[in-house]
Amino acid sequence: MKTLKDLGDLKGKRVLVRADFNVPLDGTTITDDGRIKAALPTIKALREEGAKVILMAHLGRPKGKVVPELSLAPVAARLGELLGIDVPLAADTYGEDAQAKVAAMNDGDVVLLQNVRFNPEETSKDPAVRAPYAKKIAALGDVFVSDGFGVVHRAQGSNYDVAADLPAAAGLLVEKEVKALSKATENPERPFTVVLGGSKVSDKLGVIENLLDKANRLVIGGGMVFTFLKAKGYEVGTSLLEEDQLDKVKGYIETAEKNGVELVLPTDIVVNAGFPAGDTPVAPEVVAADAIPADKMGLDIGPESQKLFHDKIVDSKTVVWNGPMGVFEIPEFAAGTKAVAQGLVDATAAGAFTIVGGGDSASAVRNLGFPEDGFSHISTGGGASLEFLEGKELPGLKVLA
Repeated sequence: MKTLKDLGDLKGKRVLVRADFNVPLDGTTITDDGRIKAALPTIKALREEGAKVILMAHLGRPKGKVVPELSLAPVAARLGELLGIDVPLAADTYGEDAQAKVAAMNDGDVVLLQNVRFNPEETSKDPAVRAPYAKKIAALGDVFVSDGFGVVHRAQGSNYDVAADLPAAAGLLVEKEVKALSKATENPERPFTVVLGGSKVSDKLGVIENLLDKANRLVIGGGMVFTFLKAKGYEVGTSLLEEDQLDKVKGYIETAEKNGVELVLPTDIVVNAGFPAGDTPVAPEVVAADAIPADKMGLDIGPESQKLFHDKIVDSKTVVWNGPMGVFEIPEFAAGTKAVAQGLVDATAAGAFTIVGGGDSASAVRNLGFPEDGFSHISTGGGASLEFLEGKELPGLKVLA
């Protein structure tokens, strides 16, 4: 994989950078700017070299239409604050305004192009549709830098086709992500523990399959755990359940036993009358994992399991965590996710290599007040880090080879 050093002298060059600025918004307020901050090292390095930095990114899912609420204007404003400079936002991705703003740039300037997903070609599955569109973007730059790890698992116009049109390399963030995830999966220091949560087993099938012969320990929580508990013959009440995955999960349980992989499931669950919304109140109750009432819904792992999960994590030399343990956005169901995050912090302090695998997990550690330097690495790409852990070839990385 080519890196910034392979691009040579960048002074005066127009450097197109695909970043990941897909940040959560409350109206026009950014509620978590972690992805913007993660892009700063590459932007600063390019500015120091005297490059003209042309940033592009997506926000949300506008589905090829101009959706004003998904404009990158809040990102341009926040980026400007963090860099201490004015960051103009082009009104389009490659049209007249983008061309004019790029033409007016001086060395070290930064311009942000408008949401690439306002263009239907960006996410087209047809390379023949994406290619002409990508050439219009590529015409704005001299070289391309891929620094949006959150999109490298997709072959899309702004991260794949543009890279094929220009001299291309990975930015500092993508380079850091690949190094960290490779360290955890290629030759991990043992015991190697993988903690999986989130709502669906089906989202994590590939990861489980790939790691059942690599990990020493698999710790399962979140909504996906109820399919595991059901596979063991337990009542799961109204909890999230993927009936169509039961046979697969039974197979995983057998394979784990056969391979000597320790499969850690919760021993107690925090339940509620249903998902707290509307007329359903928050009335948490702790029950044994094999005694969930038929009319109750599991929304977090219980206190006993929190200690169990924490201790298993601390007893590890390498830990990868992807997916919260419960509905952490509601304080009464956040303790499981907090316990896992604390386990990673304590393991890191004891010398373990720990990765928070992007997406909801990264958002959770920030929203729950954990220091980012308490972990060895917080990934910026949920889907990308999952597919990397699955052992898949990621198009956005392959094109940088």
